[in-house]
Amino acid sequence: MKSAIYPGTFDPMTYGHLDIIKRAANIFDEVVVSVLNNKEKTPLFSVSERVNILKEATKDIPNVRVESFEGLLTDYCKKIGVNVVVRGLRAVTDFEYELQMSQMNRKLSNHRVETIYFNTTLKYSYLSSSAVKQIAQFHGDLSAFVPDFVAKLLYERFGYKE
Repeated sequence: MKSAIYPGTFDPMTYGHLDIIKRAANIFDEVVVSVLNNKEKTPLFSVSERVNILKEATKDIPNVRVESFEGLLTDYCKKIGVNVVVRGLRAVTDFEYELQMSQMNRKLSNHRVETIYFNTTLKYSYLSSSAVKQIAQFHGDLSAFVPDFVAKLLYERFGYKE
């Protein structure tokens, strides 16, 4: 069975993330969506909330499993026996960062971990979790960016009752 890991903070999960998950699930036997517990960041949602959001969003994709991890991605890959990392690219600026991370992960894993990139679907090329949070903060329309249940959670987090 060929598995891949799609790591990220997913704060919050967007349709862009979901698009990458679905596309990876069409290629790999199993996709492990892994929420990073990064203690250097202050996310809007806790790790368990992000895991639950992703589980709900992917519940109809049978070969997707959602977990969380902390520490080095290469250590986590070794622990769960996965050597393929899936990442999405929106723009050239993403590529520079992702290239450095990919090279570092290969080095740290003694060339056992490979990274596969999915170019973003054009309709999500502008979409980011940061932008979604800004829109939610001002109670803007999130329907084109996140599933309804995620929008509801975002509005609640910013003190709006729907």
